[in-house]
Amino acid sequence: MPSVQAIDREPSPPTTTLGYALFATRWLQAPLYFGLVAAQGVYVYKFFNELWALILRCVTGQATETYVMLAVLKLVDVVMIANLLIMVIVGGYETFVSRIGLQGHRDQPEWLSHVNSNVLKVKLATAIVGISSVHLLQMFVDVHRTSHHSLLWGTVIHMAFIASAAILAYMSGPMAAQAERAHQHTPHEPAAREPAAKVFVPAQAAPCEDEPSTEERLRAAGFPARKLLEDFDSEHPRSFDRETVARLGKLDFVTAARNVVFVGPPGTGKTHLAVGLGVRACQAGHSVLFASAAQWAARLAAARDAGRLARELAALDAHALLIVDEVGYTPFDPETAALFFQLVAHRYERSSLIVTSDRPLARWDEVFGGPSALAMADRLAHHAELVRIEGESYRMRRTTSAWAD
Repeated sequence: MPSVQAIDREPSPPTTTLGYALFATRWLQAPLYFGLVAAQGVYVYKFFNELWALILRCVTGQATETYVMLAVLKLVDVVMIANLLIMVIVGGYETFVSRIGLQGHRDQPEWLSHVNSNVLKVKLATAIVGISSVHLLQMFVDVHRTSHHSLLWGTVIHMAFIASAAILAYMSGPMAAQAERAHQHTPHEPAAREPAAKVFVPAQAAPCEDEPSTEERLRAAGFPARKLLEDFDSEHPRSFDRETVARLGKLDFVTAARNVVFVGPPGTGKTHLAVGLGVRACQAGHSVLFASAAQWAARLAAARDAGRLARELAALDAHALLIVDEVGYTPFDPETAALFFQLVAHRYERSSLIVTSDRPLARWDEVFGGPSALAMADRLAHHAELVRIEGESYRMRRTTSAWAD
């Protein structure tokens, strides 16, 4: 039996006690966020105090239209400041202190999944502009009691806030794009080393001139057909985790170098979901490569026979996401199983894999011969989202329906 080529891994950078100690000082900020929680309680008290005063004035007939408008604007002002506080508390703590671990929670805020210090600053700036707008509106509503000096400086300060927010928003675009390119061009750097530096680049972001377009990435990916997540018939499977699939659609697993495994009987939509995620990744600027398990086996075997397996695995690092479809439909011998193990081990904590299979990872020894099956499944599942799909074959259902008609 031909020997399997070993893969050289880069040594982990040395860590020092001083480095750990400096990193641990981030916990000194934790009490600050608890103080902000107390401040949020103060604003809750202020809100209900203002609301109760408004209700009393309305009931006793002492509330004029101007007073009601000003009182409502005060309530809106309090709510917006409370929103600003919760954004700083949750987003700042997640970014600068420690992960909160809300993944999968039904109430997880959408913005928290891709928050970082750059995004947080822009959101804070826009929130401050909103609060300033409410204050300025209060001054104009009560213009008869507001001096021209106050109106002038209120307008100038508000315009300064708008200009600051616009500058921050303008600067955040190039900074986010540069961070994303740095992540893609350093595939050997595990994403877990900088959990706070995740940057989500929207699909509509304009690519640089020297980068391939979305259409070029889609063609190079090799999808059998272009299927979208939005077109998936979510009512057909008898059961599957819709919340997890929706969360995967944000593509945080790609920037975090995590894996996705879809498990279910044939015809339940595993390939559709895998392709849908791949298409969305291409639209977001990631390089994707799709192939069936048999095609991956042939590709890796050809590289091994040519004596360039290590170079082939290194070349695949250029793709942020690889999709391995139909694992389990064809059994593989121990030599091919060893090739798949090297692929999974090489991308472990470096880049993402999406795998579709008709059987759970615990039964992969039925597919891959040799001792590497369970070790491969262990590495694949360590940083993975496992989505189980149950139901009848969609294709068989349509065929049966056609015969019935």
